[in-house]
Amino acid sequence: MELLHNMGARGSTLYFNLYVSGFTGLMLDKYTVPISRRLLAPVAGYLHTHSVSADLVTVIGFLIGLSCVPLLATEHYLLALIALLMNRVADGLDGELARLERSTDAGGFLDITLDFIFYAMFPLGFALQSPETNALAAAVLIISFVGTGTSFLAFAIQAEKRELRHTEFPYKGLYYLNGLAEGTETIMVFALMCLLAEYFAVIAFLFAFICLLTTVNRIAFGYQTLKCNP
Repeated sequence: MELLHNMGARGSTLYFNLYVSGFTGLMLDKYTVPISRRLLAPVAGYLHTHSVSADLVTVIGFLIGLSCVPLLATEHYLLALIALLMNRVADGLDGELARLERSTDAGGFLDITLDFIFYAMFPLGFALQSPETNALAAAVLIISFVGTGTSFLAFAIQAEKRELRHTEFPYKGLYYLNGLAEGTETIMVFALMCLLAEYFAVIAFLFAFICLLTTVNRIAFGYQTLKCNP
């Protein structure tokens, strides 16, 4: 029994090493987030000196993001793309402001909750625009977001209990679990949908599959990691 236990522990360690060195090497957030932080830091500093709070930027960014739904539904794809980009800039700004303000758990909770709602709402705009061709693809994509989101947050809760920290994202308020479909990839796909709206269904199904792979990998990684850190 002890031999089997040791073999299982070594297997878990091997999986962890493969995950970190191989799978995570494909992700873009670890490259794009540091760049965006450097670009947004001066703007965040300016807003901070004028008493603009991170929570206010979070809410404004969310409201701008929600405008994507009616814009997409009425086929104003370029305006929807602009609103999408503004939402993401606000998301980066609120993070930088939060660090200047010595971020609170309440602000972090608000930020990630509104982010996940925005991600789920975005495909709805395409479903409303053409229910016959887009509704099923939008539904499948939203379901896939449930998988990536729940696996991400469920592991983050357990990681916090064990004081686990991700070395690539030490500034995050919670354990930032990698995946094929991270923030950068999601925004790139959303932008592509705006530019190639007639191919929304194809893009949505393909990205839903990538999200499925992300969910499966996160479940496997999370389960093995928590078994090794009881």
